[in-house]
Amino acid sequence: MQIAIRCFALLRELSADRTVLELNDGATIEEAWSELARRYPALLAHRPYVRAARNGAYAEWEERLGDQDEVAFLPPVSGGARRTALVEGTIDESAVEDGLATAAHGALVTFVGRARNNADDGREVLELEYEAYGPMAERVLEEIAAEAAERWDASVGVVHRVGLVPIGEAAVVIVCAAAHRDAAYQASRYVIEAIKERLPIWKRERFADGSEWKRPGA
Repeated sequence: MQIAIRCFALLRELSADRTVLELNDGATIEEAWSELARRYPALLAHRPYVRAARNGAYAEWEERLGDQDEVAFLPPVSGGARRTALVEGTIDESAVEDGLATAAHGALVTFVGRARNNADDGREVLELEYEAYGPMAERVLEEIAAEAAERWDASVGVVHRVGLVPIGEAAVVIVCAAAHRDAAYQASRYVIEAIKERLPIWKRERFADGSEWKRPGA
């Protein structure tokens, strides 16, 4: 079957305005994205922040398509923008930042929380593991970003990794853009503290002789 694809803004620059894909009958929107990203690999890093629309209405990635459907892939909207995601695998920091700040923003603060190789008690940590209650965590992460965006008139991006995180790699990336540096710093601090207090996600440190779940807020 033939599916018409449209991309906008940054996604259009990385691929094409309009594309027609030949897909198997019953293919999903996710499969359409995968085929598009196969043609334009630069799209891959942006998947966590993209929304999809089918025939002019927002759609879920697992929806099945019909012949001659039009699918649009949409980057985050501008103006007090918020982009949040839980991801498995490496977080692309530049993709979180891209397009978040506007000409009205004089400050951009990026916080990266990385997996370190030592526990608070001095033991060597081999890797971290994060487990989340996915649907609730996604909703809470969006709420936290919205609160920071409204309170400090900022654009906020937050991406948290789940699953195994090797030492030295990012577990969470927070980007805040605001008119002034103080607002950007405060928004960033608010987000990380709220994550520690409210996000239903749990961290386990793995050692050579076992593992240990960390206390809340650690």
